[in-house]
Amino acid sequence: MPLNHYVTLGRSGLRVSPYCLGTMTFGEDFGWGASPEVSFAMLDEYRSRGGNFVDTANIYTAGHSEQIIGDYIRQKKVRRDEIVVSTKFYCNLFPGDPNGGGAGRKALIQQCEASLNRLKSDYIDIYWLHNWDRTAPIEETLRGLDDLVTAGKIRYVGFSDIPAWKTAEAQTVAHFRGWAPIIALQLEYSLLERTSEGELFPMAQAMGMGIMPWSPLKSGFLSGKFRRGSEGDVDTKRTNMVGVPSAPDYDIIEAVADVASELGLSSASVALAWVRSQAGVSSTLIGARRLDQLKINLDSLEVTLSAEQINKLSLISKPKLNFPAENNETLAPMLAFSGTTVDGRTVPSPARLSA
Repeated sequence: MPLNHYVTLGRSGLRVSPYCLGTMTFGEDFGWGASPEVSFAMLDEYRSRGGNFVDTANIYTAGHSEQIIGDYIRQKKVRRDEIVVSTKFYCNLFPGDPNGGGAGRKALIQQCEASLNRLKSDYIDIYWLHNWDRTAPIEETLRGLDDLVTAGKIRYVGFSDIPAWKTAEAQTVAHFRGWAPIIALQLEYSLLERTSEGELFPMAQAMGMGIMPWSPLKSGFLSGKFRRGSEGDVDTKRTNMVGVPSAPDYDIIEAVADVASELGLSSASVALAWVRSQAGVSSTLIGARRLDQLKINLDSLEVTLSAEQINKLSLISKPKLNFPAENNETLAPMLAFSGTTVDGRTVPSPARLSA
């Protein structure tokens, strides 16, 4: 699947690339990102392959990431409508100001105006609620976002890192009120973080939201740089912030490396291909600090894993999900469809029922 074979995002009319360029690394303000020049080079590479989807947030390098994207679009004379630019609100850039962040009407409107200024744009394609504001009524947030859609300042609404029950409530309210719906959901997802399969994945699929995994390489743990027993420093700037893999993580890391060796590919390419193969995934967020890293990640779009390889990786990384996920997956079908095949799945008969 090339980068210019676009996918429809959720229940919307928006078409985006299968890989979205995440720009958390744009700017060196936090001590570990990419310079504006390298960021421009990564945008050039991404767009030269047909990529049209760029994601940022007001908190990324304290607004510098948004500014770099705005500078790029203006300096490169990119036609604004040919690129899908999404950004996020919630994070407070003004410590001490209780309305500087969060999801209340006052906060979200001022954050939107500030992002538009940094992006040097009249509108934002997808505006994401970055985290759950427990103190703001969800109706206030949704109505504020709908007003921004009506005003033409944002085109679509997305949610990021918010519980499934709260997202479902929000989507129900939006549909009932006729407000702009949530078209997509950003969530952490990788072979080392699969617990979102319990509630978030089925909720998103049932309610018309595209799933956009972030950190598909688990902060670089699945990139191939880490080896069990290795004593050398690995990307010390990042490990100071995100830590290192745990002992159980290495079982999965080694399984990815084994598949990569079979195919003559990088571990990163295999890990990304696995994420892309999962039902419900629309566009995967990828990011890099260097151009060579980005090229490797983009090349993984050409990788297709066999059913056997996908199954091998899925089994070794299978998570323990919250109740009642296992009950619904195993026991419930046997109680309802014992001994039959429904929607392509053959359900065995429990011993107690078949005796």
